Amino acid sequence: MGLTSRTLEYATVLLALVCVALTVWAWPRLARRGPFAVLARLGVIAVTQLALLASCAVAVNAHFDFYGSWDELLGRPPTTPGRVRDSGGVTDVRASGRSLVQAAGPQGLDTVRGLPTGPPAKAGRVESVRIVGRRSHAVDPAFVYLPPQYFQHQYHRQRFPVIVAISGYPGGIVNLARFLRVPQTVGRLEAQGRMQPTVVVMVRPTIAPPRDTECVDVPGGPKAETFFAKDLPEALRATYRVGHDPSAWGALGYSSGGSCALQLALRDPNVYPSAAALSADYRVSEDLTTGSLFGSGPGARHRREGHDLMWRLRHLPVPRVSVLVASSRHGERDYGPTMRFLRAVRSPMTSARIILPHGSHHFTTWRREIGPALEWMGGQLTFPQDTTPRSRPHGGAVRAAGRGR
Repeated sequence: MGLTSRTLEYATVLLALVCVALTVWAWPRLARRGPFAVLARLGVIAVTQLALLASCAVAVNAHFDFYGSWDELLGRPPTTPGRVRDSGGVTDVRASGRSLVQAAGPQGLDTVRGLPTGPPAKAGRVESVRIVGRRSHAVDPAFVYLPPQYFQHQYHRQRFPVIVAISGYPGGIVNLARFLRVPQTVGRLEAQGRMQPTVVVMVRPTIAPPRDTECVDVPGGPKAETFFAKDLPEALRATYRVGHDPSAWGALGYSSGGSCALQLALRDPNVYPSAAALSADYRVSEDLTTGSLFGSGPGARHRREGHDLMWRLRHLPVPRVSVLVASSRHGERDYGPTMRFLRAVRSPMTSARIILPHGSHHFTTWRREIGPALEWMGGQLTFPQDTTPRSRPHGGAVRAAGRGR
């Protein structure tokens, strides 16, 4: 029974209701004096409260995806199952323990509607995996959308452009599929000829939940920027047929995921020369969820300024990147900072914008922006001209590291 499964959610709710009913039934029988009766009443109250809290915790985790599996919750290293269930059924997966992309359970994918169904060569496929960071030592859940062309014989040696889609915080990868509908939207745009065939990798911005790591390499702590700028591209290139040149790569996100996408473009332009950000912040701030991100001592100020995008645009050479930012004139608190950021952009950096008259910091607004943002991103990415060195099977299942090179 998965940690984010509907079965566990319903089971904990049923358990809580049973505990409440038993408490009501037993209370008159426990309404006596004496230490035993007092202890019994306290025990009944404690068990009922724990059951109610457990049902709430499971429901909140299933909604926001703080922990995708029991291994994550208990701090155990991930296991590598032999099978993964996706929208197309059960696919055999043979991933060695040293693979950088490993098959995972559904991770909430089984609760998402509208994913590709039918033969992958006609509909595409979404795979549920874990990505292992060789340098950061992080193990992060991910969904990987593979377009229909990935499975078609005429493309069996072709590499594909990549969009790294990053969720907000708190939240997880399932929000990208369930609420923002990223793979569903990409599939529709590709079918309409408005977007080239593209691999989309859906990840969350934190690599050390429940801490918000904000795509920062924390001194003495999690190396989130290293994971996104080095480990993630390395793992994907070793496993899938994706472009090796940076021009085929872009980052996209909403809320803190959008902030992360912009950070990656300006700090690591040789990895992500394109970024799209919906309702982003333009500098990294510390709070109770992040803890200390920049450490202390003489280098702390320099590290903090390095993650302030306005400071970078004023004081550092501007990289040759393309960015799109989205906000709303009314209802979004980032409208003013967004306009200041756009005014600060200068050559060779280029910018585009989506400014709605009214909006909010919510999926209802982001769903209006995600289609145009993905279409813009598709226009920035170069379809790779390089091919794999020799013919390989064109299936999309995750296999041992080295697949598709």
